[in-house]
This record gives sequence, C-alpha cells and structure tokens, in this order.
Amino acid sequence: MPEELYELIDKLEANVCSVVLGKDQTVRMAVVALLAGGHVLIEDAPGLGKTALAKAISKSLGSDFTRLQFTPDLLPSDILGSSIYRPGIGEFEFREGPIFTNVLLADEINRTTPRTQSALLEAMNEQQVSVEGETRILPSPFFVLATQNPFEFEGTYPLPENQLDRFMLCINVGYPSRESERQILASHRDGEPVNTLEAVLDADSVIRLQRAARAVRVEDSINDYLLDLVTATRESDDLTLGVSTRGALTLYRAAQGLALAEKRDFVVPDDIKRLAVPVLAHRVVPNGFARDGQRQRAREVIQFIIEQTPVPS
Repeated sequence: MPEELYELIDKLEANVCSVVLGKDQTVRMAVVALLAGGHVLIEDAPGLGKTALAKAISKSLGSDFTRLQFTPDLLPSDILGSSIYRPGIGEFEFREGPIFTNVLLADEINRTTPRTQSALLEAMNEQQVSVEGETRILPSPFFVLATQNPFEFEGTYPLPENQLDRFMLCINVGYPSRESERQILASHRDGEPVNTLEAVLDADSVIRLQRAARAVRVEDSINDYLLDLVTATRESDDLTLGVSTRGALTLYRAAQGLALAEKRDFVVPDDIKRLAVPVLAHRVVPNGFARDGQRQRAREVIQFIIEQTPVPS
C-alpha cells in the first residue's frame, strides 16, 4: 500500500483524538467502519461523548455533514425529502432531505418511530433512496453515525434487528480515566474543542482509502476462522438468533478496514478477534434476557465463542 494512505489515516485519527481524549481505541473502531464503507452505532449513557465523537469525525472529513435530531414526530419525508409544488412553473420540484449528505449524524436514533427508522434501511444498505417512485443515488462517501442511550426506555423505540444489522459496528464510549477527564476539563475552559477542528481529509481521500481497504488480502484460513465463529453463534444454546450471512460479510469487510488502519495489506486472526464483539454482538439475540440486559449478555456469549474457537496458525 502507498505510504501516503497510512499517513491520511494517522492524520484523521490524530485529529479526532485531539478532542476525544483518552478514547483512542473507540476512535480506531469508528475509523475502521469508515474505511470499510460501513456505519456506526454509538451506544452509551448520556454525557460520555457520543455526539462529540460523531461531530469530530465529520468535521475531520471536510465533507458535507448533517446532524439530524431524531424525535417521535419525525417523518420519513423529513429525512428523505419530498416534492414541492412551484406555482410559477406549474410543476413539482423535489427538495432533497438531510440524508443527501456525506456524513449523517443520527442523534438519539431510538427516539423516533420504527416507520421513520426504516427510512434509513435502503440508504444504509445500498447508498440510495426510493422516493415517490424514483430511485435517487446518495453522495459518495456516505457514512451514518448514530447515537442512542441504552439505559433509558421512556419514549423510545428499540431498533429492530433488520435496522441494527445495517450498522457495521456497535461501540461504546465508556467513562474516561481520571487523567483523561482532567484534560477534558482543561480543554473545555474556553469553549467546545470540537468546534475548532479543521478538516484533514476530503471526500476523494475517503473514497481512495475505502478502495484500498477492499484490496486488503484475506487468506482462506482467515475466512475459515471467521466462518467458524459465525457458525458457532448459530449453534450456541445461549442464543436464539445467530449471525446472518450479511453479518459474516460485514465482519470480513471490517477486518479489511482494521488491517489497513494497522498499516497492513493483509488480515490476521487478531483482526477478527478484535472485531467480533463490536461487529457481531448487536446481531444476535440471547436466550431469556430482558431488553436492558441483552447487549451485555450478547457480548459475553460472543467473547466466550472467541475463546473456545481455535485460531489458525
């Protein structure tokens, strides 16, 4: 791979980490999804930096960015757009919705109804939308960063499995260390640091990186290891629903992205192991767990499967 591609990734991560302090691995996972052409669901308690992470990535890319606050009264047309009648010319004119952007921050995505959530399905899977009988192509690159609070259920609509399946990674931000939190306090003395970020990449650079990720080699032994993990989720007595074929392909693509971020042109078993939980845990359904405990139990089951599955030498 050309060294300049690795330098672009370093610049992107350094820029984001300059305002999202102490969360280098979380930033790496979000960048991996971008490189692999996927989307990210950031799931954690309020006030831990979910929106700041999404804004930092979007500002670093220097591409078109839209932040959309999801609310119960939001309609599909508020996302996709609609036709407006123009009396002057006697015709309807289509006005594009906020989804026609390079980076979409879907803030508190579980605050809106399933009908509105489903408006994102085609866009996230095929980079196009069907509006009023016409298919419209979205800009490239197209990257969705969604946030949700998994601990609050009043007035929320849990994402159904088919919507969750469109997210390549489901990641947590988590509490910062004491030293990182001290730095955060100091950095906010004069305002919001993320607002001062400047772009370090452009849309063309992102597309180049995504093409490079697709060129990363994956040996047959790695494919077999990946499929062993996927098969184990389908055969597990602890899971009602295992990983789909789309989930297997998503793990494959994410591993290519991680390898590129790690400055390699080939995937190694550790790439699969590092990504298995954030890629697969939100795609499975554990047995006998209430909604608020499902995700943690799913992570535990996936981690157990990783530990029990032989790694190729």
